[in-house]
Amino acid sequence: MNERKLTSLDSALFQLNPVVIAYSGGVDSSFLVHRASLVKGLKSAAVTIKTPYVPDRELNDAVDFCKIYGIEHHIVHIEFPEAVRNNPPERCYLCKKFLFSRLKEFAAMNGYAYIADGSNADDLKSYRPGLKALAELGISSPLAESGLTKEEIRKASKDAGLPTWDNPSMACLLTRLPYNVTITEKELKMVEEAEDFLFENGLYGTRVRMHGSIARLECMPGYMEKFISGPGREFIIKKLKDIGFRYITLDLEGYRSGSMDQT
Repeated sequence: MNERKLTSLDSALFQLNPVVIAYSGGVDSSFLVHRASLVKGLKSAAVTIKTPYVPDRELNDAVDFCKIYGIEHHIVHIEFPEAVRNNPPERCYLCKKFLFSRLKEFAAMNGYAYIADGSNADDLKSYRPGLKALAELGISSPLAESGLTKEEIRKASKDAGLPTWDNPSMACLLTRLPYNVTITEKELKMVEEAEDFLFENGLYGTRVRMHGSIARLECMPGYMEKFISGPGREFIIKKLKDIGFRYITLDLEGYRSGSMDQT
């Protein structure tokens, strides 16, 4: 692990004193809130924004993590922003702009001068339209600014004994539906229930992409055979149909981040 980068991170965090950290419960933000809690003299708090398109399991994981490590944690509940109801191509930008504006309001009301998020150095090299919104709002990204990559954050998390170090990447439920379609809470709950079921049955990290009545499953490496010929195949099909999907398909390319962005 590059100790220079970790020292740089600690310094960057201390300069954001006092700071609210946007906390999703994922690998990056979990490492960031934990590291911030170890910086002497730094007043920090983790804040999780709960919307209808954030899975309950992620909220529960975030709550549990902060309890284990004694991290101050707040939850801000927000209704479905109408700006992203139709899942426009600029969804991520609009969502970040709306949510982090609310986070700025929370910080101002509670005596915090700065806001940070868990974007890492790799995010700066990929399609992340939400980063533009963060820049416009003056949100800091200490992990990215310190040059820490996803792989380095996973290693540092493992070294620190954090249970999140090998969690798969997370993304909001809006990424499971095509752009330019009106999103309903019912559809989001269908996707969430389907993914929860798959996770609970040992298929963690599987994405359920929804195309009307079709569930297109993107699984992690090594899971393909389980879906095709495993003993639970019929059970999976029945459960997803009970949830409300008419057709259950398996994407032969497997899981890949941002697959809906290809169009």
